[in-house]
Amino acid sequence: MSCPDDHLERTLRAKGHIRIAGVDEVGRGPWAGPVMAAAVVLNPAQIPAGLNDSKKLSRKARERLSLLILDSAEVSVAEASVDEIEDLNILRASHLAMVRALRGLRRMPDFALIDGNQMPRDMPCAGQCVVGGDGRSVSIAAASIVAKIRRDSGMVALAQQHPGYGWETNAGYGTAAHIAALKLLGVTPHHRRSFKPIHKMLYQED
Repeated sequence: MSCPDDHLERTLRAKGHIRIAGVDEVGRGPWAGPVMAAAVVLNPAQIPAGLNDSKKLSRKARERLSLLILDSAEVSVAEASVDEIEDLNILRASHLAMVRALRGLRRMPDFALIDGNQMPRDMPCAGQCVVGGDGRSVSIAAASIVAKIRRDSGMVALAQQHPGYGWETNAGYGTAAHIAALKLLGVTPHHRRSFKPIHKMLYQED
């Protein structure tokens, strides 16, 4: 299987776009915790070797690459809270996190490569959607790695406040251990109450 490359970035630079950001989110599927997004402007002369979709990398590889990205690129990470997920829906909340990540960069990029098939509303710069972008663009892959590392560490911190759900290992996804803990311990303020399994647990009638 092929790894992401810088073909999209080189094509955009040839058209005059100098500062190109890759944007990706992580955490749309979990039952608990925020959704996180990262925007990364890579240095074309210093692209870390081995960038790939964060889901295809081991934790050790993600941690190593994340340090290299933070050392060589411009990075911004942002989130949308559980309350915002509930108010907006998970797609709109993930788009909000993406826009926040772009706005958090030191300088606005000329162009953004957005993972997925829908452009966020209120984009602060020009951009294009890239389906399967974390497997095609090194910039999006870098963003996926940084966002994954940041969200996982955030869920480890939340696990210390709410032990028993296994968030330090399942990152809020609906694993068997998480389901068992929900039945035993109930729902926390960090659970996404609009998500079907949580909603069912809260509002099911005996």
